[in-house]
Amino acid sequence: MKRFFSYIILSFFLLTCAPGEEIYSLFGHTAIRYENPSQGIDIVFNYGLFSFNTPNFIFRFSLGETDYQLGATDYERFAAEYAFFGRSVWQQTLNLTDEEKTELIRLLQENYRPENRVYRYNFFYDNCATRPRDKIEESIAGKVIYPAEPQDGSLTFRDIVHQYCKGHPWARFGIDLCIGSEADQPITQRQMMFAPFYLMDAFDGAQIKSDSIQRPLITANELVVDATPEPDESGWMPTPLQCTLLLFILTTAATIYGIRRRTGLWGIDLFLFGIAGIVGCVLAFLALFSQHPAVSSNFLLLVFHPGQLLFLPYIIYCVRKGKKCWYLTLNLAVLTLFIVLFPVIPQRFDFAVVPLALVLLIRSASNLIVTSKKK
Repeated sequence: MKRFFSYIILSFFLLTCAPGEEIYSLFGHTAIRYENPSQGIDIVFNYGLFSFNTPNFIFRFSLGETDYQLGATDYERFAAEYAFFGRSVWQQTLNLTDEEKTELIRLLQENYRPENRVYRYNFFYDNCATRPRDKIEESIAGKVIYPAEPQDGSLTFRDIVHQYCKGHPWARFGIDLCIGSEADQPITQRQMMFAPFYLMDAFDGAQIKSDSIQRPLITANELVVDATPEPDESGWMPTPLQCTLLLFILTTAATIYGIRRRTGLWGIDLFLFGIAGIVGCVLAFLALFSQHPAVSSNFLLLVFHPGQLLFLPYIIYCVRKGKKCWYLTLNLAVLTLFIVLFPVIPQRFDFAVVPLALVLLIRSASNLIVTSKKK
């Protein structure tokens, strides 16, 4: 790779890339472009590099111990890759003094050293958008003042997640399952910048204030890769709400049949409570052990929790023997409480969880009904 030198004749740009179709690219991307024509240098510094081949990647990701790293790529190659995948790229010219440009390239060079380039990724607080912002701010001899809009407290992390998951209902459903009530707390404008396009908008109206003199942070904004996304040819796919409503209807019909026949349907309970227990184990693991932000306080643990799996043998035993199950009685009470308090619980849920909670409630209640009818 070419060596990087700092000269007066050089330019810096903030690059903002359109979202992709993969879940890790739904929020777009941010990078810093460094151009020095006198040296034939046109490099993109990219804080978003990671590898699925890293040992224990899935386990480390669930723990929130995913390591990303800073990479440096030729701009032409970077732009060609985004054009190939149908992702547009916007470029903002940074209005830096010669001294600030020299400092920024020094910071990036230092950060690119092998011993410094790897960092612990944090989706909301330390990611490929916040890192470029912080390095740019660090290089400036003054203070960056961002525009007043959007106001602090006007959005939450979940609001922004939903914006970027529009058109991807299953991704939104999965993320909503994992993040808890902390994601519904109002956030500051600075925290909103974890999302690349919020950072781009903030930079567009920002001013640099130093020695009673103000100058705009950005002098030009242009579309440098104008790409048209490929049309989605995956065909129709049912949404989470449609699937859970269908499950609710089928479970209700089967339960009515079982009550009329005065028999327990242990196969259905094995499937439903087993799946609920597995999901509960994942949510409990995230809440207790993961370093991911906003996953520790999740009220969905009232519905999906490890107890559903832990007591599954006892549930099946009681259903098969036609005995009253104290665990299902307790489960019925908790699920009823969840449904009744659903509107006031300080956490926003995907509405698809309501039919799921009702399914577990119905199966818990059926045990009481069937055993009460038996002589």
